[in-house]
Amino acid sequence: MKKILLLLACLTWVVPAAVSAIEIPEAVITTAVVDRAPVDAVESYPVTVGKLYCFTRVSGAIEDTFITHVWYYQDDEMARVDLPVRSSNWRTWSSKSFLPSWAGQWRVDVHDAQGNVLVSLPFTLI
Repeated sequence: MKKILLLLACLTWVVPAAVSAIEIPEAVITTAVVDRAPVDAVESYPVTVGKLYCFTRVSGAIEDTFITHVWYYQDDEMARVDLPVRSSNWRTWSSKSFLPSWAGQWRVDVHDAQGNVLVSLPFTLI
């Protein structure tokens, strides 16, 4: 019985460490994603754009997991999108549509499966 409990304790410790080993080598706010790649990188854009994308390349996943894109407008959460990660080199993206009255400071925080912020992408709609 002691061996089983020790094994379970070790497995509990190893799994979160393996999942949290993911990294974000590329993350941008973009006006479009074509052939699984961002077409540009936006830091400031007219609010009349209508829609922007958060493109994220994830590396280091050793098992299926997910990341979450959380879209904020002036520190208010506006959208939360869970995105699957199914390989050690995975590209994924979410999008957000904007109303003309939503000019101002925005950001997208990218979280791992444990809720840790891996990267934060600020941008401004003018």
